[in-house]
Amino acid sequence: MSFAHQTARLTLRSWRDEDVDAFEAACNTPAVTRYLGGLQTREQIEAAAARIRACEAQNGFCFWVVERQADGAFLGFCGLKPMRVDNSPEALVDQPEIGWRLREDAWGKGYAKEAATAALGLAFGRFALDQVYAITMAENASSWGLMRRIGMTARPDLDFDMPGYGRHVTYRIGSDEWTG
Repeated sequence: MSFAHQTARLTLRSWRDEDVDAFEAACNTPAVTRYLGGLQTREQIEAAAARIRACEAQNGFCFWVVERQADGAFLGFCGLKPMRVDNSPEALVDQPEIGWRLREDAWGKGYAKEAATAALGLAFGRFALDQVYAITMAENASSWGLMRRIGMTARPDLDFDMPGYGRHVTYRIGSDEWTG
């Protein structure tokens, strides 16, 4: 399966074998992994890429590669997956989750919002999902700030403590709330 979707400046696309190296170089840094459990081993990175590809094969969507159109640079990933998180409320299990991770030099340029907006458009359009959730550590103000900017609403009734990571906040948007 091969997927590609273009926005004004970005391409969201399926993963390729060479993306594992690019992902490790771009997104396995102390700053990028600060709220994600820290640096990962090569084995963990390869396993994550394999899970992402399996997710796409099973669901048609995944955390797609985000590539800058101007130069083809690997910026990170953004997309959708079924939520399977330790200790999350039962109401969140297997619900569609949006997520993103971009390299440091891509921060503050609007790329994450552009990619996340595209992912939500695909969620509610192409994939006809009813709702999408997002979670992040409570301390990760940049991430939950983006959740708000893309139209998501806090769901404190679904916040939870993730073992080894701490308090996680939950946001949600329904297809009836999506304005694109």
